[in-house]
Amino acid sequence: MPKLTEQPIDSQQLLCAVQTTQAGAVILFLGTVREFTNQRQTLALDYEAFAPMAIAEMERIEAEAREKWILAKIETIHRLGHLTLGEISVGVAVSAPHRDSAFAAGQYVIDELKRRVPIWKKENWSDGSQEWVHP
Repeated sequence: MPKLTEQPIDSQQLLCAVQTTQAGAVILFLGTVREFTNQRQTLALDYEAFAPMAIAEMERIEAEAREKWILAKIETIHRLGHLTLGEISVGVAVSAPHRDSAFAAGQYVIDELKRRVPIWKKENWSDGSQEWVHP
C-alpha cells in the first residue's frame, strides 16, 4: 500500500518490505533533493498533497503495474513537508521473479507517479525566490 509521510524515508525498510523468497529480483529507486535544477541552485523543497487523492492515484498506478508485469511486491512512498539537499523525497521498491519485470515496473511506477499524482513541490531557490511545480 502506498504511503505519504512527513518522516525521513528509510530505504532499508523500503527494501525489506518487498523482499520475498518468490522474487529473484529486487529494485529500489530513490529520488533525492538535488542542488541544481536547470542551472538554478536549490536550497530546499517543500512538498504538499491532498492525501486521499494522492494515495488513491498511487494505488491505481501500483495496480496497473501488477496488471502489466508478473510482480511479487510493490512499495511506494513520498515525503511531504520541508526537505533539504540530499534528503530522499520518493521511494519505489519492486520485487519480481525476474529482473526485466522488476526494472520495467519500477520505471513505470516512478514515471506515472511523477506525471499523475497530485503532489505539489515548491522549489526554494538560492536567490530567495520560490516556485510551485505540479506534475
